[in-house]
Amino acid sequence: MKIWEFAKVNGSSIKVDNWISDTIGIVDGGCVYSTLFKHPAQGPKDYEIMLSMFPQENYRTLTHITMYLDDVPGSSAQAAHFLAEKDINILNSVSLNGISDTVIVWKLMADMNFAGEGELLLEDFRNLKDNGDPSVSKIKRIELKPAEVGRLFKGKVDEAGKEEIRRGYPTTIKNGCFDIAEVYGDILPDLDGKNVLITMDADSWICSITLFKEETKLVKVGLEIPDCPGSITQALSVIADWNVNLISVFSKVKICYETMSLELVMDVCKSNKTASEIRDLLPTCLEKLNGIFVLKEFVELM
Repeated sequence: MKIWEFAKVNGSSIKVDNWISDTIGIVDGGCVYSTLFKHPAQGPKDYEIMLSMFPQENYRTLTHITMYLDDVPGSSAQAAHFLAEKDINILNSVSLNGISDTVIVWKLMADMNFAGEGELLLEDFRNLKDNGDPSVSKIKRIELKPAEVGRLFKGKVDEAGKEEIRRGYPTTIKNGCFDIAEVYGDILPDLDGKNVLITMDADSWICSITLFKEETKLVKVGLEIPDCPGSITQALSVIADWNVNLISVFSKVKICYETMSLELVMDVCKSNKTASEIRDLLPTCLEKLNGIFVLKEFVELM
């Protein structure tokens, strides 16, 4: 699953496309909390803005709960009641029927009352199940995992890490857009037309907006390559010889065991070749590889 996209700033606003916003729960008119980071001098990234639906002070008690339920009427209601009786606040959640199974899998992001409450929840559930209590008769199993959203928001831990600059006040998503100037306009002026990378972490229900340094030169390359071991290695080896910095790699099978597509976004600012030279050289270099490699797209993003 592709978890990122490249977009342009319109004025000072970033449009978060529906496929991302629907996945991580950002809704039009909803409130988001943001944190601004500064990346180190080396590398193509300049600033990064993390967006979350949850206040930073709640990160320690956010927990992933996965509940496996009988696929019968009333099972979801019983599961919700079990959590409500523990005074556990269900935040974002999604449920689906298991493939070729008779179970419902309900995945939730929940806010516990205190860190460590999860073990007490599991112990109580096990005791009720062992005693055949009807209040949990339709719940097969419960799994817990700390959300650890805070790890993505930590400030600088060493000289190579990003540095937290500011935690923004809650802002509203308007027309599917986050307005950078509303919170960070004094630090990030004149953004109109700039390219940004939007990345989502579906498990943590957050997304990040990355702004690149002025000298960064992004190029998007689309290739068609053989679907066999070593094909991606061959293609990337050609790119590596030109000293480019890969920002993203995305591969997808087109015809199983025959053809696949490979999408690369790379920074060529420190390459020993210009973007136009790379575009002209690629087809010739691809012809020398073992198999059929075809350049399908070459676009300079910035």
